[in-house]
Amino acid sequence: MNWRMCGTVVVLALTVSASGVFAGGGLPALTTVRVANGLDDPLFVTHVPGDFDRAFVVEQPGRIRILDLTTDTLIGTPFLDITGIVRDSGNEEGLLGLAFHPDHQSNGLFYVFYVDSPFPASNGNLVVAEYGLTGNPNVADAGSANILLTIPHPSFGNHNGGWIGFGPNDGYLYIATGDGGSGCGPNERSQDITNELLGKILRIDVGTGGGYTNPPDNPFVGVTGDDEIWAYGLRNPWRCAFDRETGDFYIADVGQFQIEEINFQPASSTGGENYGWDCREGNECASDNGCTGAAGCACGDGSLVDPLRVYNHSLGCSITGGEVYRGCAIRELQGTYFFADVCSNRIWRTTLPGGGLTSYTQIQNELDPPGFSISSITSFGTDAYGEIYIVDRGGEVFRIVPEFGPFNDCNTNTTEDACEILDGSEADVAPMNGVPDTCEAGIPTVSQWGTVMLTLLLAVAGTLVFRSRGYVPA
Repeated sequence: MNWRMCGTVVVLALTVSASGVFAGGGLPALTTVRVANGLDDPLFVTHVPGDFDRAFVVEQPGRIRILDLTTDTLIGTPFLDITGIVRDSGNEEGLLGLAFHPDHQSNGLFYVFYVDSPFPASNGNLVVAEYGLTGNPNVADAGSANILLTIPHPSFGNHNGGWIGFGPNDGYLYIATGDGGSGCGPNERSQDITNELLGKILRIDVGTGGGYTNPPDNPFVGVTGDDEIWAYGLRNPWRCAFDRETGDFYIADVGQFQIEEINFQPASSTGGENYGWDCREGNECASDNGCTGAAGCACGDGSLVDPLRVYNHSLGCSITGGEVYRGCAIRELQGTYFFADVCSNRIWRTTLPGGGLTSYTQIQNELDPPGFSISSITSFGTDAYGEIYIVDRGGEVFRIVPEFGPFNDCNTNTTEDACEILDGSEADVAPMNGVPDTCEAGIPTVSQWGTVMLTLLLAVAGTLVFRSRGYVPA
């Protein structure tokens, strides 16, 4: 917030605080700003842990682009270009996922999930590979690939999954795979835990690079089942997200004919959950929605894990899983989960009181910035601050921001104080009260200025009233 707007801020506090700035449930009014355009089928945004200056955008044909967050501009040279080995038919194939090693700033390692283009086979494999950097932190070494997993895929172009990410509590790499495509889960791949890694959440330990091992506490280590499997019974998970503060895990799974679902795994989970596909679609029997011949589980099996939230196809046709807000710029949004539907372009936000998703609010019109329309929402993502981005497959990326703010900007540089403390550009050594130390030497904070201005306005208003009644001489 610029100091030139202080008077306006006070007026807003007087006129709209009860009717508009904070939408239902005490959440602030939101909008977005477009931070990138001209991308080629963007599918994901993520960041290097602790790197506050850059975000990375995955392009489906096989490139990773760098977004310079200090200027909100794309760097011209791709961070990585593997278009020559990626199969991209324009369907659900291509370069699908990206995750940076928790120690990337020291070891330079990162991981990608893509569909390869084998010859002469007509269908690609799912590949998870490790890469390193050149001497330039903005340019990866395309020749450094270390293939960790190659998962054979049936001759269908869809249901590949594609999300990968590191667990904030355990440091392991989680991998979401689809059921291999076609309709109604042929061959029961999602329920097969002994010969099939499709339709699963996998969990592996990449250590310090060079390969992987299976964590000894994975649920099928030492018993029947593939050791990489963490959870199963998924159709096409798109997308997943960890709550970076709690470690809770959200898995959005695309439905067949009727139901889209969000599955929830608490941080306390020991794995092994069966989310039910293809016995169930969401919370309904798959056989009731047009799929027959399910095997390997029963619709009424009490061991199947119910979804946290479902919606039917009157609201969309393909869920895009989102992110939990843990940023610094909008403190009232803490713990709010955002998700969307790629067909209807609906965007929702929800909080989870008591650990259960009890309601959600549709907000897509609220988030369309002036002059733009967010559509074909393929993904959400975050930067190192924890701020949330929306990816539009048409080539654009948008950042969610408060419509009126920042609200705490004591040094008047248009950046929220908490964000400056987080990235180290401002110190908060004593008394560690969320106010930059440079503002503690008698410089009023925004809230203090607001109080002063409000007092002055009330005093002026009171004086005018007294004058109008003849109590104060003109």
